[in-house]
This record gives sequence, structure tokens and C-alpha cells, in this order.
Amino acid sequence: MNFIENIMLAFESIRTNILRSLLTIMIIAIGITCLVGILTATDTILFSLSDSFNRVGANSFTIQPSRETIKTNTGGEMTKRADPIIFEQAMKFKEKFSFSGALTSISTYCTGSAEIKFGNEKTNPTVRVYGIDENYLDASAYEVSLGRNFTINEVMSGDHKVVIGNDIVDLLFNERPSAALGKTIQIGATRYKVIGVLSEKGSAVNNGADRRVFIPLMNAKQYYGFPDKRYGIMAVVQNTTQLDKAISSAIGTMRNVRKLKVAQDNDFEIRKSDGILERLKEMTTQLRLATFAIVLITLIGAAIGLMNIMLVSVTERTREIGLRKAIGATSANVLTQFLMEAVVITLIGGVVGVILGLALGLGISYALDANFVVPIQWMILAFVVCGITGVVSGFYPALKAARLDPIESLRYE
Repeated sequence: MNFIENIMLAFESIRTNILRSLLTIMIIAIGITCLVGILTATDTILFSLSDSFNRVGANSFTIQPSRETIKTNTGGEMTKRADPIIFEQAMKFKEKFSFSGALTSISTYCTGSAEIKFGNEKTNPTVRVYGIDENYLDASAYEVSLGRNFTINEVMSGDHKVVIGNDIVDLLFNERPSAALGKTIQIGATRYKVIGVLSEKGSAVNNGADRRVFIPLMNAKQYYGFPDKRYGIMAVVQNTTQLDKAISSAIGTMRNVRKLKVAQDNDFEIRKSDGILERLKEMTTQLRLATFAIVLITLIGAAIGLMNIMLVSVTERTREIGLRKAIGATSANVLTQFLMEAVVITLIGGVVGVILGLALGLGISYALDANFVVPIQWMILAFVVCGITGVVSGFYPALKAARLDPIESLRYE
């Protein structure tokens, strides 16, 4: 009996016991759907994150106050943060950091609950406002689709100018960037002239990057400033090979700005842009492990069900097994036939599960406005897992069938 005949007999057996087979196939399909769907969605999100960080550049880093975990008197733990980087320190760092080819930007978070108005139109009070310098948009990989960025004079004089995100254009100007340019909008109680409109950045991994407005740094200091307000520092170098040297130079410059003594530890920390991505990848590893656990439990249930079906099938087909052995079939032929039936059932479940998993991953990527990644490795893994499940669950029933005595089998009623 050749391979093709075994496949045909397997499908005939499935057709004969269609309801039992379908139930087992669906259990396997559910497990594979979880495996392929969740892992595909995870890879899609990570790919989008990587793409976003690549656009920003793996050649950038930020400087922020350090965090320290300390123990409390009650035995618990709390996080203590160093003094914030204030406006004077940020500007002094920008002035003194002279690494060749480096671009340094200063920014500050103003509010996340601004309401933007134009005429009779207004947004919900969920718009984020940032104060930035002339380098921020370039350093953060924002693209101005219409208009222009701030000039250094506008930044330092605190002009009432604003650069707005794509969502603001959609809400206030009926999706027409040209209609926004040169118009005066109101942020809170303050009026600003729109000088630039940003290209769509997408909100899947950028925390609402299109629902933001940017005002000059000195203007933000005037309207949203207070003595201990935090300012962010980002530096971008021309080449990733220069990154470590630039960081060393930045540490020395920042120590001078913060007036730290030789014996004092740094009260600030450097974060590379790709370091954030690496931490996110570590977090998704736990998600993958949880997914494997869910799939394993589901497939164990499916394997038990499949083994039960195969044992019942062996019992029901005892006379058939005896007849085949009587006309020359060997125990190996019978073993192969029943084992093939179990594998075919699991592979059918795998095909259904992969299709549903791809649909699930595609739906999630569409909902997150992220690029869909075809998960070749997870599809292969799904079929390998299905094949192993079929062999494991079908081996004992197949072995039992192969060991049947042909004479006793022919007498079986």
C-alpha cells in the first residue's frame, strides 16, 4: 500500500466518521488559530515599532533624570527620581554639547488635555501640546507636509506660531491641510497662527502622534512653565558607529551642566532609542510563552479526543483489519494506515487554524494601522506541531490495530 492510497483511505475514514472528525479538527484549529493569530499580531506590532524607531534612527539617545529604587521603613520599595532637568540646564547642554555632526533638540510636555478651536469647530479636550525647539521635528522624524518648521528666532522669541498634527487638520479643517495654513487657531485661551502641517505618522505605536500640536519652546515656558518643570533632551548623530562616543561626550557635558563633583554618581541616565525596542521585545517574549501555554493545553485536549476517536475506529474496524491481514497486509501496513489517518486529521485542523490565524492577525494589524507581516515561521511551526500531535495521539491506536490477530479479528462481531 503506497503513500497516496494511505491518504485516500484516511480521507475515506474521516468522511465515514465526519462528525467526530470535525469536532477534533475544530479543537485543533482553535489552538492553531491562537498560535498563528497572536504570534502574527505580535510580530506585526514589533515590525511597526522597529520601523518607527528606524525612522527616528537607532543613532539617537535621550537624557533624563535617573530613577533609583529604595526600600521604605515598612519593607516596601519606592522609586526616587533625581532632580528634573530644568530649562537653563537643557539650554546650557545644547550650547556646550559640541560633538561633531550631532543634532540636539530640547522639548517639554505642556498638557494632554488641550481643546483646539477654529471658528465654530473644536476638538475634544484630549490634544497634547508640546513646546519644542527648531531641531525637534527633525530629531523625532516628523515630516512637515505643508508649510514649514519653526525658525530659531521664533523659538527663542516665543512667537505665537504653531505646527499641527494630521488629526487636527481632519477635525478642524475638513481634512484639507491647505485650508489650515496661515489660519489662527485657539489653544485654550491663547491664539496661534498655523505655519506648518505634519504628515500622518500613525497612532498604532506612537501614542497618538497625529493628535498633537507644537508651539515654540519659549512660548511653552511662558504659558506652561513653572520653576521645576522638566525639559527633555534628545541628540541624534550622523552614524550609529558614532553613538557610543557621542554618549560619552554627552555624559561629560551633562555632568558639568549639573555641577556634579568627581566623586558623585550621575544623577541622570542615557537611553538609546533601540534600547526601548529591546525592552519591548523582551516583554513580547512573555506573551509568546503564554500563547504557547494556551496552545499546548488546547492541543492536549485535541490529542486526547483524537486518540479516543482512533481507538473507537480500531474497534469498529476490527474485521476490516483482520481481512486486510488475511489477504497479505503486514502489521507495518496497518500501523502506517492508522497513523496516517491521525496525522491527516491534525493537518486539516492545522490548515483551518492557519487560515483563521492569518485572518485574525490581519484584522489586528488593520485595526492598529500597522503593516501586516506574513508569519512564514509560525505557519511552519503550526504544521510541525500538528504533525507531532497526530503522531503522538495516533501511535497507540495504530500500534493496537497492528498487533491484532487476523484470525481473532475475522471472528469479531
